[in-house]
Amino acid sequence: MNKETLSKIESAILKIESGKAAEKTELVSLLKKLKEEIALLPESNIDEVRSVGYFTEAAAHEVTREKSDAQLKSLSISGISYAVKGFEVSHPALVSVVNELCMILSRMGI
Repeated sequence: MNKETLSKIESAILKIESGKAAEKTELVSLLKKLKEEIALLPESNIDEVRSVGYFTEAAAHEVTREKSDAQLKSLSISGISYAVKGFEVSHPALVSVVNELCMILSRMGI
């Protein structure tokens, strides 16, 4: 996941309405943890990391759309979960952070 993708995700999180301040704060914190975990990954995992990044970016986009589509939200979050499955054994902390992100988005109705 490159810096541009992480910046896009961060921008999308910052656009979340103020009525969801607690979730927004938690998402920003988890994004920081995600960046830290990604920095620890070996270069050999770059394609898998990109998949996680693309699906996370798509989910963040769906969260901030004015007229969001429930099916697209669900698909993007499912995509994140599927892309992360390969990291469950080798990178449990990364999987934990991504799962937390998904749980918060789910609680927000996303």
